[in-house]
Amino acid sequence: MNENNSGINRRGFLKGSLALGAAVLVNPNSLWAGQAPSMAQYVDLPFERGRRPLVAFPGKRPLMAMTTRPPQLETPFHIFNEDIFTPNDAFFVRWHLANIPRDIDVNTFRLTIRGRVHQSLSLSLEELKTQFEQVEIAAVCQCGGNSRGFFQPRVSGGQWGNGAMGNANWKGVRLRDLLQKAGIEDDAVQIRFDGLDQPVAEATPDFRKSLNLDDAIKKEVLVAHSMNGDPLPMLNGFPLRLVVPGWYATYWVKMLNDIEVLNQADQNFWTTQAYRLPADPCHCLQPGEALTGTIPIGKMTVRSFITNLENDRTIPGGKPCTIKGIAFDQGYGIDRLLLSVDGGQQWQAAQLGKDYGDFSFRPWEAKFIPESGHSYALQSLAINRIGESQRFDARWNPSGYLRNVIETVNIHAT
Repeated sequence: MNENNSGINRRGFLKGSLALGAAVLVNPNSLWAGQAPSMAQYVDLPFERGRRPLVAFPGKRPLMAMTTRPPQLETPFHIFNEDIFTPNDAFFVRWHLANIPRDIDVNTFRLTIRGRVHQSLSLSLEELKTQFEQVEIAAVCQCGGNSRGFFQPRVSGGQWGNGAMGNANWKGVRLRDLLQKAGIEDDAVQIRFDGLDQPVAEATPDFRKSLNLDDAIKKEVLVAHSMNGDPLPMLNGFPLRLVVPGWYATYWVKMLNDIEVLNQADQNFWTTQAYRLPADPCHCLQPGEALTGTIPIGKMTVRSFITNLENDRTIPGGKPCTIKGIAFDQGYGIDRLLLSVDGGQQWQAAQLGKDYGDFSFRPWEAKFIPESGHSYALQSLAINRIGESQRFDARWNPSGYLRNVIETVNIHAT
């Protein structure tokens, strides 16, 4: 990436072709036009209709493509074992609208702050980087529908595996510093965010999301311009995106260019009708049960994964085996990690690794000696600092959100 005083020039971003290694050679423009590749390597996720082609969009290594227009790209799970921070070129991609800008002139780009403020602001990227304190935070970005493909009975929506998530160091400006600069009117109740992506059809509502004022002014909420030390990738929201640590990615608006302060609750489609949960305290239903009331999706649940062993892996018996993984929650921080090798009958404490912050992946590892000729059902259970943990049984809801059941990895010792 080349950076100059005016930022990154992304003109011609989608011109030319990309070498996809062992995957497939594809013209990027054909991908953005929704044309499927003629041949590719595939990954088979362990649920119905789980085959995914590996496809490389501009700026990305081959990722599992669920759709190409709009781009929905999942991170292959082995990548989470390589580094606690997900590489930018492997970070998952999820857009709601297909009309996405293909080049952005950073010299003319502006972030507008308007609505119920004392003074409207129009800020350039350079002004954001030089006139406000720069803040960095490690945080997990996770799609609300991550792991939806595992729901039984099956639910509608994008059938993600477990890779619609990523962990990054985000750098930018605190949202509350921008709002303070504009000056918030006393009657402000919500902040609404809009990006440069647009619907293809007039009937499709523009993608906008809102946060209550008290949530928006938390110190960890950023308007970010950088990710893992580099400018945001185009597909992850260049030049700016909202970063809301602990909250599901639907609130992390990409290509952010408009912030509006509201004096009443936002009534747009993506707030009142999309990304809703059953209003029951468990946010769950029995399949077939009538949905009587809903609330907006919000903060993430506690999760953990084993990252260095795949299901049905064969390992040597009689030798110490190290099991590694990651855990995270909505920002209280992971306090304990327990491992079971017998499907949850007995548990042992795992060793937590370096703490990169309460909103980050937390690495962990544990050891055991498998006996030759035996099979093992490995499970990890994360517990956060307020005592919340993963579920022993999967809860169901009609949108396929909030999965945090204990996952099982079956292995065999030779």
